[in-house]
Amino acid sequence: MTDECINVSEAAERAHLERVRTSIKLDLDKLGHSVDSQYSDVIELKHYLQENKTDMDHAEKASVRQSIEQMAMIGDHSAKRKRQLHKLYQNAYFGRIDFRPGAGQAVHPVYIGIHAFHDHDRNLHLVHDWRAPIASMFYDFELGEAFFDAPEGRVDGALILKRQYRIKQGTLEFMLETSLNIHDEILQQELSRASDDKMKNIVATIQRDQNAIIRNAHTHALVIQGAAGSGKTSIALHRIAFLLYKFKDNISAKDILIISPNNVFAHYISKVLPELGEEMIQATTMEALGDYLLDYKVPFQSFYEQVATLLEARDDGYSDRILFKAMPDFLDRLEDYARHVRNSNLRAADLEAGGHSLPAAWIAERFHRCGAMPYARQINQVTEAIVSRMQLEYGLEITGKARAGVRTQLKKMFTCMDLLKLYRTFYDWLDRPDMFQTGPDKRYEYADVFPLIYLKMLLEGAQPHDRIKHLVIDEMQDYTSVQYQVIARLFRCRKTILGDQNQAVNPFSASSAETIRERMPYAECIHMNKSYRSTLQITQLAQQINRNERLIPIARHGDEPDLIFCADTEEEFDIIRQRVQAFLDADHNSLGVICKTQKQARTLFDRLRDLDDRIHLLHAGSTTFNGGVSVATAHLTKGLEFDQVIVPFCNAANYRSLMDRHMLYVACTRAMHKLSLTHTGNCSPFLRAVGAGKPARHPPARPAAHKLCPA
Repeated sequence: MTDECINVSEAAERAHLERVRTSIKLDLDKLGHSVDSQYSDVIELKHYLQENKTDMDHAEKASVRQSIEQMAMIGDHSAKRKRQLHKLYQNAYFGRIDFRPGAGQAVHPVYIGIHAFHDHDRNLHLVHDWRAPIASMFYDFELGEAFFDAPEGRVDGALILKRQYRIKQGTLEFMLETSLNIHDEILQQELSRASDDKMKNIVATIQRDQNAIIRNAHTHALVIQGAAGSGKTSIALHRIAFLLYKFKDNISAKDILIISPNNVFAHYISKVLPELGEEMIQATTMEALGDYLLDYKVPFQSFYEQVATLLEARDDGYSDRILFKAMPDFLDRLEDYARHVRNSNLRAADLEAGGHSLPAAWIAERFHRCGAMPYARQINQVTEAIVSRMQLEYGLEITGKARAGVRTQLKKMFTCMDLLKLYRTFYDWLDRPDMFQTGPDKRYEYADVFPLIYLKMLLEGAQPHDRIKHLVIDEMQDYTSVQYQVIARLFRCRKTILGDQNQAVNPFSASSAETIRERMPYAECIHMNKSYRSTLQITQLAQQINRNERLIPIARHGDEPDLIFCADTEEEFDIIRQRVQAFLDADHNSLGVICKTQKQARTLFDRLRDLDDRIHLLHAGSTTFNGGVSVATAHLTKGLEFDQVIVPFCNAANYRSLMDRHMLYVACTRAMHKLSLTHTGNCSPFLRAVGAGKPARHPPARPAAHKLCPA
């Protein structure tokens, strides 16, 4: 501590907080009156337009409408700022650094909050936005030498003081001095809190390595391989918030798209950006993107249905087809086939234009010159060549209907333009007709959707979605090389791609950070190895199921996971009901009852639903995550977290394959504080090390039925 610092004591800090809150309240009151006035002005102008539109000319109407739009925009901006000030009034800041920019220069405290606040009356910057350049030092440096990158260049100096605060409803609960990045006590308290029904912002506890990812503004494609519970999705969203702040003149929320695993997950993360003062970005799923790219004309199985089929049907042929289409050389063969089709599908013929005939040989030679292009571009190129020849040789202008007639003749020279037929023929060309099969309802298998789309792009071309300026892809491990190739052609913008190979729900076609770089060689790969979500005891169990050699668990301790042996299925149902009832009677926010298959989840839900109306079943059509008790499959809970998790039916028959191992790992790593697993008969081989040499923990009821997990 140095005598240069102000507000040194806790009493002085409390007084400073009240002064800041008073200034915020004054601005909040002024803004409230301004918003009300702006709203009234817009309503008045709308009434004026409605009442006088018959007497107004076109120019006057346009002028009034423009005024309404401008006033509405100003009003929206004021309303957004009002919401920000209200949050600041409740929680003005969470950190402070005192920075001396150079020897002999004055030291001023820099208070850091979720939004910035400037007292215009006194011309004082009372709170700095966590994304501001100077605020980066709070996350990156200990006391001593430090620097930040200002717009005009690097500023070197020294951190003299560093503090963290817990402010709740305007009251300073405590403050901590720290010489490290983020004080462990603060982090542990945040991690120990109960979960919410939506993902929370983490601005007060961002770590140094996380901050580097968030503020990475130069990488065109950032691929984040993150361990379960590492906070990779949260970090990706905070990165988006930072980019919206840094490049606010060039990018807005409407320019960003996230491809999320399902609608439940999209709802779960929907609170983060609005909490950070930004609008929520657009979200879609890979299935929705596929449907759009196929013009909604090709019915196909969803990824959810693919996973369900793999888990329930045990169809080796089905698995073989998925694996075949995920192999690295499959993409190359598809591109070879597209070239073959372009070369062999053309039957050049004499062409009539402007009363003159062009020979088939000349037409064929022109097509050959642009043979590497998609059909549409080939036809455009050859059409232009014909138009130019008619002009040079005969002085004829080929326009309008005559030009359309030339294009029609050129299109007819292609023997097959049926995409679906060409795709089916691809497997005959490979001499692997067994690798293509539609379902009994004639729907395409999910593994065929993006190969079909990519063939369409190769043959017909694709219009890049340049309106999107940043693309976020979550659960990257569940997408294949073909899907990434489609994405690369469709979205040429910057990208943030994240996932965890250990959480692949379909190991037959999983992608790693390294395989993604093969399709996007310009991408930068980063590993997030620290796991924050689960207690050390839960993390250790998960490591025994599916080991991640790079994982670094945070040492937050809790109860050992319960591994409960049940004499029969009825007892297993009884045990689960007791655990669910105990949760409902306690003060917790969320419990996940996570099964392997949807059929198991439905059966269990039917046995539990009478307990309480806070028990929900998640399924493929679910769109929200509501907290309480969620009965679901591991697939649908990816990315979610729960205070407590129960994993039923952990017997050797239910969890035995490689895919089962991944599902069990996903289920267990959803738990923050408490994990229970139940089984009848022999437990899964993935859990045998857990029960060996120590008794399982049991609920109080029916203790005689519980014993060690059979080895």
